[in-house]
Amino acid sequence: MEQWEKMPIYKKAMEIMGVVDSLIESVLNTDIEFEHPVEAEMIKHNLKYMGINASTIPAKIAGASHEDILYDIKMENATLIRKAARELITDARGLEMHGYHETEYLDILRKEVEEFRILFAEWVKTFDCWNYIIDRWGLFNPPGIQYDDHDPDDDLPFTNPFEDDDAS
Repeated sequence: MEQWEKMPIYKKAMEIMGVVDSLIESVLNTDIEFEHPVEAEMIKHNLKYMGINASTIPAKIAGASHEDILYDIKMENATLIRKAARELITDARGLEMHGYHETEYLDILRKEVEEFRILFAEWVKTFDCWNYIIDRWGLFNPPGIQYDDHDPDDDLPFTNPFEDDDAS
């Protein structure tokens, strides 16, 4: 078992994935009557993205959980995780608006995502913001570091081991 598979946040993400799978199956087995064919397509779209978002969360947790991963990569993964979790709730509202009446599944999903949110916030606090390279896009730099700051690593002498000194 990988280290990240033991983490409470990963376990909760897998629980959310199971809830979403059950919810999708429930919706597919429900007779929702639509006034327009477009509504049926919207439901299919919601279900597709719920599945994608639910599977994105544990995948990105795994990708950000290694200690040697740089801060900006961890934060990028965290951003995608938060986006996916929030979209699950939005898609659940969409199902409700389109006539899905088994709200106990939706309530379970909301409860699971809320529990996940707390685990997520605690997990993000463990990221080492000083294990970084300057994010030249300016999104995920540690406090006080700017995208256009001089990088001291640029001053290190570098010899390309693949260059042939005799070729000059």
